[in-house]
Amino acid sequence: MPDKVKVVVALSGGVDSSVAAALCQERGLEVVGATLRLLPGQGGPDSPEAKAAKLAARLGIEHHVLDISAEFKESALRYCWTEYSQGRTPNPCAFCNHHLKFARLLELADRLGAARVVTGHYAIVDADAAGRPRLRRGADPDKDQSYFLCFLDAAQLARVEFPLGAMTKPQVRAQAAALGLECATSAESQDVCVAQRGDSFPEYLRGLFAAAPRPGDIVDGNGKRLGGHEGVFKYTVGQRRGLGVAMGKPAFVAKIDAASDRIVLSDNRDDLLCGALRAEGVVWSPSFDVPAGPFECLAQIRYRGAPVAATVEMTGEREVTARFAVPQFAAAPGQVLALYAGDVLLGAGWIASASKIHY
Repeated sequence: MPDKVKVVVALSGGVDSSVAAALCQERGLEVVGATLRLLPGQGGPDSPEAKAAKLAARLGIEHHVLDISAEFKESALRYCWTEYSQGRTPNPCAFCNHHLKFARLLELADRLGAARVVTGHYAIVDADAAGRPRLRRGADPDKDQSYFLCFLDAAQLARVEFPLGAMTKPQVRAQAAALGLECATSAESQDVCVAQRGDSFPEYLRGLFAAAPRPGDIVDGNGKRLGGHEGVFKYTVGQRRGLGVAMGKPAFVAKIDAASDRIVLSDNRDDLLCGALRAEGVVWSPSFDVPAGPFECLAQIRYRGAPVAATVEMTGEREVTARFAVPQFAAAPGQVLALYAGDVLLGAGWIASASKIHY
């Protein structure tokens, strides 16, 4: 990106976004800070918004606060509740990054005449040989966030930049210390947009949308009743804590049947292994030419999950089936299936169902 270009930097008040803003300023770019207010009451003196404003004042840059809390509730939070209530496990970050956060930041950039949007995500955007934008994993394997950015479209990828993509977290903290930033030693932020004091996230959502209780049965694999539950939204496939019943041995949630409000448990970990899954709503990278037939790649089914070799095939419009070289544990419907070639994102979709296949 050439010097003297105006950019909008998303500021959360944390070390990552702070260093991203400072690095842009060091390059001679005209930096404008922007903070998204996602929840009502986030503007207190110790809030991320206040910390972002303090950083902006220190750097001598404009700072805009975009109150999108109403839209966040009706878009991202309602999506999450709908998924939980249907026995699925949502991924709020992957949904919100594309549908809301980057969309609104880019709208602000357009209003201010800024060329790009910059964030402190640990990922890399570059171009392939044909000049098409592509998303790659960040250099720090412990912080890579490409999984959460996998639904960004071509127009968004063409106008975003992640200055920390080639850095590790220790390097970022060292850079913050060298710049004299107070946040250099601050604790990691923990999903402040979905963390609620006193409630689990699903319980908070149930109250937010005033959903009526839907109790049901907890059963074993043979259908024997083990106890009851207060709602399928409290459970996710693979869960082993807070089940509400005792089987005398460790047990997992093996299946969630929202239609019958039934939770199925298993004490056999192998019952949760899947050899294949189906994903819907697939979005392909603008740099990837999708083959007409099956192709080999790496598949990842959860954040922090290790990618595994898989054979992927289109089975419908925006639908794929992925068959794993090694069975995967607890593929939760509603989560993201992200596909890679090395560190380059090929595409992603939402897990719809998992199945066993024989090896």
